[in-house]
Amino acid sequence: MRVMHITYDMRIGGTEMVIKNLIEGFAATSIEMSIFCIENPLGPWGEVLKQNGIQITTHPRQPGFDKALIKAIRAHIRQHKIDIIHCHQYTPWVYGVIAAAGLKTKVIFTEHGRFYPDFGTWKRKLVNPVLQSLTDSMTAISAATKQALVTHENLNEKKISVIYNGIQALLPAEQSSLDALREQLKIQPDTIVLGTIARFDPIKNHLMMLSAFKDCLDTGLNAVLVIVGDGEMRSAIEQRIAELGIADAVRLTGYQPQPSQYLSLMDIFLLSSFSEGTSMTLLEAMSIGKPCVVTDAGGNKEVIAHNENGLVVGNDDQTAFALAIQQIVSDRALYDKFASAAKSRFATRFSVTSMCDAFNSIYQRLAS
Repeated sequence: MRVMHITYDMRIGGTEMVIKNLIEGFAATSIEMSIFCIENPLGPWGEVLKQNGIQITTHPRQPGFDKALIKAIRAHIRQHKIDIIHCHQYTPWVYGVIAAAGLKTKVIFTEHGRFYPDFGTWKRKLVNPVLQSLTDSMTAISAATKQALVTHENLNEKKISVIYNGIQALLPAEQSSLDALREQLKIQPDTIVLGTIARFDPIKNHLMMLSAFKDCLDTGLNAVLVIVGDGEMRSAIEQRIAELGIADAVRLTGYQPQPSQYLSLMDIFLLSSFSEGTSMTLLEAMSIGKPCVVTDAGGNKEVIAHNENGLVVGNDDQTAFALAIQQIVSDRALYDKFASAAKSRFATRFSVTSMCDAFNSIYQRLAS
């Protein structure tokens, strides 16, 4: 069986990690996987997969509705005898499903995330039911994402299944490495480490997180906030830190290609986003037993069960976010409960094996 993933590119991101994990997860099976990218540049994960022998084709789409791209995908499907195209995100699905129309090739569409604020257009609401009729299987990475497809894209919810993102569990860092990192970041041994890993984008709402952290410091909490990432909001984040007068308690590490050590250093993982699908970093935090405080955005509350492996607060609620942090810090029994539950919840719901098994069932059904 030949499965071709159609996506924007293979830069570092959640969608790209799902594709990478699927390809690696199916490496020892009879399913042959390839990738068709509709944008440049390919990205570092794409380059690694190419070096490992995965066939990757790039055909950058042109402005407007690119009919030549449809022809290119259709020709590629025929030439390489593709049995299933697995389209990731909306635009790759539109091009993929039209390209495969009339062929024996089956079509899967997976929606990974949504805009904030979410919206639809009347044109898409008219055409989407037609495209859905040409699609053999639809999946979403969370129930919230599924509902967004129904509400904003006029798609039939009965034809959409939920398959959560799955990742390989992280290996906890060695204590000697953590001690060295703590020293490098000038964090005292008795200081609580709060942290997040996310691109500096307005949708991640770092500004509210910083204000909530200031509220925690004002209660006398001995803590630092480690923020891993970079992006367009960097100057605004630096300005907010200065305005709050908390520069001594915040560590901006910049972009880190391998941030797992920083995650291991954190006592509590924070996610303050306005919108999320299924956050990969949140799953990584769970896999090593980190209690989490998250906003009720997208799939967050499906990953973090409130009062089971973390706390879920209202979106953009600074006071509630600060109180949730203080609640976990002040109650060791609660902290230990969340840490243990995080590992078990991850293992049963969000492992890469669970995700691959779910997609394998779809692949086999469509191929039979």
